[in-house]
Amino acid sequence: MMALPGGRHLDSVPLPGQRLHLMQVDSVQRWMEDLKLMTECECMCVLQAKPISLEEDAQGDLILAGGSGPGDPLQLLLKRGWVISTELRRIGQKLAQDRWARVHSMSVRLTCHARSMVSEYSAASRSSSQEMGQIEKLLMEKCSELSAVTERCLQVENEHILKSMKACVSETLSTLGQHFGQLLELALTREVQALVRKIDASDNIYTTESTTGNLFSLTQEGAPLCRIIAKEGGVVALFKVCRQDSFRCLYPQALRTLASICCVEEGVHQLEKVDGVLCLADILTDDSHSEATRAEAAAVVAQVTSPHLPFTQHLSSFLESMEEIVTALVKLCQEASSGEVFLLASAALANITFFDTMACEMLLQLKAIRVLLEACSDKQRVDTPYTRDQIVTILANMSVLEQCASDIIQENGVQLIMGLLSEKPRSGTPAEVAACERVQQKAAVTLARLSRDPDVAREAVRLSCMSRLIELCRSPSERNSSDAVLVACLAALRRLAGVCPEGLQDSDFQQLVQPRLVDSFLLCSNMEESFV
Repeated sequence: MMALPGGRHLDSVPLPGQRLHLMQVDSVQRWMEDLKLMTECECMCVLQAKPISLEEDAQGDLILAGGSGPGDPLQLLLKRGWVISTELRRIGQKLAQDRWARVHSMSVRLTCHARSMVSEYSAASRSSSQEMGQIEKLLMEKCSELSAVTERCLQVENEHILKSMKACVSETLSTLGQHFGQLLELALTREVQALVRKIDASDNIYTTESTTGNLFSLTQEGAPLCRIIAKEGGVVALFKVCRQDSFRCLYPQALRTLASICCVEEGVHQLEKVDGVLCLADILTDDSHSEATRAEAAAVVAQVTSPHLPFTQHLSSFLESMEEIVTALVKLCQEASSGEVFLLASAALANITFFDTMACEMLLQLKAIRVLLEACSDKQRVDTPYTRDQIVTILANMSVLEQCASDIIQENGVQLIMGLLSEKPRSGTPAEVAACERVQQKAAVTLARLSRDPDVAREAVRLSCMSRLIELCRSPSERNSSDAVLVACLAALRRLAGVCPEGLQDSDFQQLVQPRLVDSFLLCSNMEESFV
């Protein structure tokens, strides 16, 4: 239920201090970098594809965040890997369009890039395994084969022959892509192993900080690299850091990296194997840790309890520490000094309410409703629709409990829910618009559930919730034309109408309440703005 902006894998909860992705750079700088790579290939073609080594002081090279310099093997792999992947995709597009001249020229360029990657990485790493050597040979053979067959296609005019040759080119391209993927994975695995060994063996803060930073940068390259890191012991090494008092200042960075790795199943499994949940509980419940450290621990909890990841639902060790984790997270919400800290803590609580129903009962006992509702009036802690999304998620899941209704009334929660039904995006970005839709939908769901209690229903009618629900049903622009919001509002309106039918006009009753839900939905979803 959390789709927030930013670079985390915890359903996009934003990261503090996140480094830029390799390719997310200034457009002019990016053009200069690409130009260097393209012109180098042209030079190589003129020189019969003989590789040109990188100059040590080359200014046009891509710089990977956290890389150690121009000769860093990771930098070379990611730079060339991105370029080759792009070339493979483009060749496939041109092949589908039967643009044979472009297919051939791009195939030659692809060969240049592949040869450069192999030679540059060999020079930078200064050693190569037998398996890598075999795949390098297969890759270069397929590159030569692709260049040769595409050159022959330029001489063919017969469409039937070209059609059969096209299938051959397509198969060669596919095999080449597989060899490239295998080679890149082997090389990256080797570099990750070196980083993990370095973290595991280091007792120096600066070395560990630098190496952990490199590992975090790799996690931002996507799930495949996170899987490699998890398989090669990255989770084990990072939790080792988080269990050493001498590395306390590195806990936030290590935990941030762990949260990214745990977006994949292998990461969560490794976390459970090393009693990672117990370590997180110890950090969260220890007030001697900084707020930043506890916030990052909350981020890991949010990731490993995400309802969007099916494998997190089998984290049996979490149940053993759930009560103390929930207690610590409520306290962190209450004492949060910034919106970011509150967001991470509330996101973890929101996910936990999906993870196990016992969590809702714990939250009731801990007076969490009061903490959350008080925070809503504090702009320093709750200032974005993403944070309000977490709060209303918790309220929606807690509202299935009968006791929740009395607590909501006592804390003037119905008025807050009424305000959430009017959530509007400020920036208009797709992520913020989607967050506002979720807030409206969950607010309506919460209201429908709570309105089982006649006192809540009467309070909602007194606060004109029915009028707002009718407006959301009839005016597509008010709900950003969201069908999910429409269904939730119709359900809430029908629940309120069952308790206080006098709050409805006849036309509203006949169109929005009396028909079948699907008929009311079709009526409202097809309404034009001029109808209102």
